[in-house]
Amino acid sequence: MTAAGRQEWLDGVGEFARSRVAPAAAAWSLGASPGPEENAEAGRLGLFGIELPSEHGGGSYGFAGKAAACEILAAADFGFAMSVVNTHNVALRLSLSAADRIRERYLPDLLAGRKSACTALTEPGAGSDLAALATTAERSGDGWILNGEKSWIINGRHPGLCIVFAQTDRAAGLAGLGAFLVDLDGDGVRRHAIESGFSQTSIGTGGFVLTDTAVADDAMILPPGKAFRAIIEEINGARVYVAAMCCGMLKAGIATAAAYGARREVFGRKLEDHQAWRAVLAEAETDLAAARALTAEATGLVDRGEDARLAAAQAKIAAVETGQRHLPALLHAMGAEGLRPEHCLARHLGALQTAALADGANALLKQQVAKLSRQTTTTTEA
Repeated sequence: MTAAGRQEWLDGVGEFARSRVAPAAAAWSLGASPGPEENAEAGRLGLFGIELPSEHGGGSYGFAGKAAACEILAAADFGFAMSVVNTHNVALRLSLSAADRIRERYLPDLLAGRKSACTALTEPGAGSDLAALATTAERSGDGWILNGEKSWIINGRHPGLCIVFAQTDRAAGLAGLGAFLVDLDGDGVRRHAIESGFSQTSIGTGGFVLTDTAVADDAMILPPGKAFRAIIEEINGARVYVAAMCCGMLKAGIATAAAYGARREVFGRKLEDHQAWRAVLAEAETDLAAARALTAEATGLVDRGEDARLAAAQAKIAAVETGQRHLPALLHAMGAEGLRPEHCLARHLGALQTAALADGANALLKQQVAKLSRQTTTTTEA
């Protein structure tokens, strides 16, 4: 894919975000749900096949294309962006690892946006501690039987597909984890929505209980020994595209405040003519540039297949905390007007709290940065 071709595609993503996603996002923040038409349009744009090769129906835009598209979509609505990218990630995993029968059966619906998908790690008693996963997969004839519960899963409330990580051999620890494709509409699956203090509809947060859920032998997408390594690689990538999303949300917040400042008059002058008011935007723009630079560095490492652990953690910490610091200031710069649902500030503030928890809370990431930075320093000194 040429740079010009990818930019043309991203321009189309931007138009979709502005004309379709952003106008609907206010209603989603109040509890309405995205309809099939948004997913169908996302499918026509290739958003569910960004990284997939052309022979599997994808666009071959690479990880850098995915990060850029995530930033654009999240500027309109973080939840919708996360829902789209999670379906994409399942399609990508099927493209990379699934048997031909699985790919041929499910990829067309995923890529067209007719079916959503999710990846299920988190459980009521296990989040970042993957060794504590309690969901089990046991051999039964020519297939597997799964039992367990998953919670706080993006797209988990929707009918669709899920890649479920489960323990096949408790004695083997992390090496015993396997990944299985489960139809969430199938027998032995009970889904439920999960809500919080702000709407979870566009992100589709939910959970499900698996009770003697039978899957075929080739539903094992990643066998023990490979599943854990895949988790680590995918989490590093997720931290980077979440960082890009946070940058997109702050960029949208700055643009919203700037547009308001250009038309709102206070004491006979436009808000933007007040130096103290302009300083709020200037500080946000400066810190956003720094967060975007870290995110761009991490994106490049992931795109090239290089070690991105440290850069991904740093990018996510910087992007999340920059947004958490400046979006409240931008909202206050607009006054009560900033709370209106037609503006993005309030919903992006809520979304940032979700972003801070996704794919490793910032407190854990700071521990990782300290550890990896020390390793780098020691190696350099040696």
